[in-house]
Amino acid sequence: MKANFNRSSKSIRVLISDEVHPILMDGLKEAGHTVLYHPGASREEIAGILPDVEAWVLRTGVEADGDLLCKARSIKWIGRAGVGLDNIDLNAAMQMGITCENAGEANADAVGEHTLGLLLMLMNYLGKAFLEVKQGVWLREENRGTELKGKTIGIIGFGNTGSAVAAKLSGFGVKVLAYDKYKQDFGSSNIQECGLNQLQKEADIISFHVPLTEETHHYFNADFLKECQKQVFILNLSRGKIVKTSDLVEGLKSGKVKGAALDVLENERLESLKMEEKVYFDYLRNASNVVLTPHIGGWTQESYGKISTILLNKFLSFSENINK
Repeated sequence: MKANFNRSSKSIRVLISDEVHPILMDGLKEAGHTVLYHPGASREEIAGILPDVEAWVLRTGVEADGDLLCKARSIKWIGRAGVGLDNIDLNAAMQMGITCENAGEANADAVGEHTLGLLLMLMNYLGKAFLEVKQGVWLREENRGTELKGKTIGIIGFGNTGSAVAAKLSGFGVKVLAYDKYKQDFGSSNIQECGLNQLQKEADIISFHVPLTEETHHYFNADFLKECQKQVFILNLSRGKIVKTSDLVEGLKSGKVKGAALDVLENERLESLKMEEKVYFDYLRNASNVVLTPHIGGWTQESYGKISTILLNKFLSFSENINK
């Protein structure tokens, strides 16, 4: 994917407050814009810079809440170098006339592959068996896996990543059910569009690929699990707060959840876990039927470049429109 380098007639001052691929900075400069690159800047430092810029690129280093945005008197565009927009107060931004965009399509393949990798690890005890062999332990029966073929996989959220997961499952001989509250008529010969109740009734495996909103906060909880008719494997590669950790742990203890693969956690700052959070985290990290990775599902060499390229193109299109 290439950027569209049309030199702007008006230079825009752009703050980049997190590390990004050089493609973005080089492209902005080539188009005639001014880049203020301050990766790792503190909230206070960012607050001091915002009044003097017209655009802001960030990842997750800081919450772009209303208090911070009110200092951004001249900002017209905010770009999230990643998928979600959940660390940006969209209501405040809208009231201020700020356009907010992300690079949601950039890491779909990465997340799709990571989902498949976690699923295979989970169902075949690959992580557990690997660590045992490294320690000189050779156990076969204890690591007898479960095949994907013939299983029903339910995908909740059929946007960029959910659809990528479905595409990568096409050769495994599985039935794919997909539910998306905000999309219709996306089914195909390989994907059956369905309602949430049908998915909960039929799925052996449920994978979450939804943005974090007030509506999806704790989407997976005890009530959700009660509606599942089978023992299920649960995967979450969206946002940690989609899954209520305490209810997931109770589901694992009861056996209603056969296993879980999580690339995200409710609190990913492990050094600041509260006592109750630590109890649940310790259970997850010590459970043989749980696979954890540190929010790297979309974090590949390829997606790193694609995120900056897509965001650059979106900014250049925006800047061309405001310069007309």
